[in-house]
Amino acid sequence: MASEKILAAKQKVIDEIINQINETPNIVLFNYRGLTDELAKELRKDLKDNNANYKVYKNTFMIRAMNDLKIDINEHLVGPSAIAYSNDQIAAVKVLANFAKKHPVLELKVGIIDGNITDKESLFQLAALPSREGLLTMLAAGMIQIVKDLSICLNLYAEERENK
Repeated sequence: MASEKILAAKQKVIDEIINQINETPNIVLFNYRGLTDELAKELRKDLKDNNANYKVYKNTFMIRAMNDLKIDINEHLVGPSAIAYSNDQIAAVKVLANFAKKHPVLELKVGIIDGNITDKESLFQLAALPSREGLLTMLAAGMIQIVKDLSICLNLYAEERENK
């Protein structure tokens, strides 16, 4: 039987996983098998540039943490798994999906986005969305267009009234 010291060290890792999931509402599990050291460094840099990160834990630790959190993704915790996390809803998803397109050895498994379990297909759909800043720009452009159209209409109406 394992000593108290070993059990405490294992529990510390499980608690670290639980805290990470509680602190960041968005995580993505992915298979990193086949990534060379250079590709792993490139992935880590891409994630860090987008305020995200990843870490590799033993599946048994992740299963215990997920069971403690009452999250049922144990069927995805087969084979090598890494966990990417970010406070932004889709930052880690975008980086991983784009990286997977360039490097097919990386395989997305499942994600937890805002507390909801998200399958691989949905992760790729989320990755296709524009960034938050892009969406806000689109919204602002649409609102400006309405005001512009209104001003043109009012100007035409004013000119028509002057000509009568």
